[in-house]
Amino acid sequence: MHEFDEEIDALAAKILEYSLVRLKKDPPLDGPWSYEELYAEVGETITENGLGGEKALDIFKHVLAQACISTDHPRYLAFIPSAPTESSNLFDLVVGASALYGGSWLEGAGAVFAENQALKWLSDLAGLPETSGGVFVQGGTVGNLSALVAARHAARSKYPAVKRWAIACSNEAHSSIKSAADVMDVDVLAIPTDKNHKLQGSTVAFEIDQYHRNHPDHQIFAVVATAGTTNLGIIDDLYGIGKAANERGIWYHVDGAYGLAALASPRSKPLFKGVELADSFIVDPHKWLFAPFDACALVYRNPELARKAHTQHAGYLDTLDDGHWNPSDYAIHLTRRTRGLPFWFSLATHGTKKYAESMDKTMDVAREAALLIKEHPNLELLMEPELSIVAFTRKGWQQSDYQKWSDKLLNDQIGFVTPSSHEGQPILRFAIVNPWTSTTDIKVILATL
Repeated sequence: MHEFDEEIDALAAKILEYSLVRLKKDPPLDGPWSYEELYAEVGETITENGLGGEKALDIFKHVLAQACISTDHPRYLAFIPSAPTESSNLFDLVVGASALYGGSWLEGAGAVFAENQALKWLSDLAGLPETSGGVFVQGGTVGNLSALVAARHAARSKYPAVKRWAIACSNEAHSSIKSAADVMDVDVLAIPTDKNHKLQGSTVAFEIDQYHRNHPDHQIFAVVATAGTTNLGIIDDLYGIGKAANERGIWYHVDGAYGLAALASPRSKPLFKGVELADSFIVDPHKWLFAPFDACALVYRNPELARKAHTQHAGYLDTLDDGHWNPSDYAIHLTRRTRGLPFWFSLATHGTKKYAESMDKTMDVAREAALLIKEHPNLELLMEPELSIVAFTRKGWQQSDYQKWSDKLLNDQIGFVTPSSHEGQPILRFAIVNPWTSTTDIKVILATL
C-alpha cells in the first residue's frame, strides 16, 4: 500500500486526469440520490481484498460524485456556495500530497509562515494592529467557538466571583453562536434588532446594562456582532456595538464568516466601519474569498490571550514550547492540516487586485438580480441587498409551493435554490458569491417563477 509502484503510477495518472477535467469543464449541477439507489448501484465498497484503485475511482466518478451537488456551479445559489479559484484547487492537491502538518512551527514553519501572511492581509484589511494574529480552522462554527472560549478565559481572570456567564448577540446571529453557548454551558442574551434587522450599539448598551442590574452575579463576557447575516446579508452597527463593548470592558467578536470577505474591495470596505474595534473576528475564505473547503480565518487583536486559553500541555508537547508561533495554540484543535495554504497560494498567484475585482463583480450581479426581481410581475424584493444576498418572495405562494419549485429546479438541472424563512414567512434567496454567476443565470432561474 505504501510503495509507489506501476499500479499506483497508473492510478495517479487517472486521478490527475479526472481532477484536470473537472477543473477545466463547466461543473455539473447533479444532485442527491437515495441510500437505496446508491447501494443498488455500488453495493459494498469495503471488502477484504479491495476493489483496486481503478474500480474505486470509477465508482466515485460515475456514481458517488454524481450524487453530490457541485457547490461551484454558477446557478448553485442556496446556502452560501463555494467558488474556489483554479489555482487554489490545484494547490489543494499539493497540500494533500506534501504530508504537511500545520499544528506547530517546528514541523511546518514554511507553511505556517505562508498562512500567517494570508491572515495578516485579512487583519490589515480589518484595521487591527500589527501584533494581531490567528489561525485557520475548519469553519465558522469552530472559529466562533474558539474565539468565545478565549473571551471567557480572559474574563474569568477579571471577574473571579461570577457565577454564570453569558454571550450577548442579536436574535439574527448565526446558529453557531447558540451552539457555542450550549457547548460552553453559558447563557445567550438575545438582543432585538431594529426595523432594518440590524443590531444597534445603543440597544446593546441598554440591554447589557439592564442584564447586569437584574443579574448581579452574572456577567456578559462577549458581545457578538454579525458582518453579513447568512440569511439576508445584513451588517450590524459594527462601530456602535464595538464602542458599547469596549466601554464596558467586554470582548468584542465579529462574526464575518460570509460578509467580511467584502473587505477585499475598496468599494465595499466602508460598510464595515467598526470592525477595527474587534477583539476577534472570523471570515471564511471557502465562502466568498474563493478558496476550497474548508478554511475559516480566525484573527485575534491580542493573540496571547487566545494562546493562554487554548494551549494544550503534556510531556510530549513540551518540546514545542519554544517561543515560536504554533497554530495549535490559538483554537480548539491540536492536529491540523494546513488548510490556509490553498487560499495563500491563490492570493500570492493572482494578487489582491483580482480579488477586489471578483468581489465587485458578484456584488454587481446581486444588484442586477434585485432589479430583475422588482420588474418581475410575480415577485417582491424583500429588501435591497447590502452585500450579495438577494431575498424575495413569490406572490400567493405557501411553504409547499416554494419547496415544490425548488425540487423541480434541481431535478430539471436548472439550478439549486432552497427556500428559507424570514419572520416566520417563507422566502427565496440568491447567495451570489461565484464570479461565474452571471445575470443570464439569474434570468434563467427567474423565468421559472
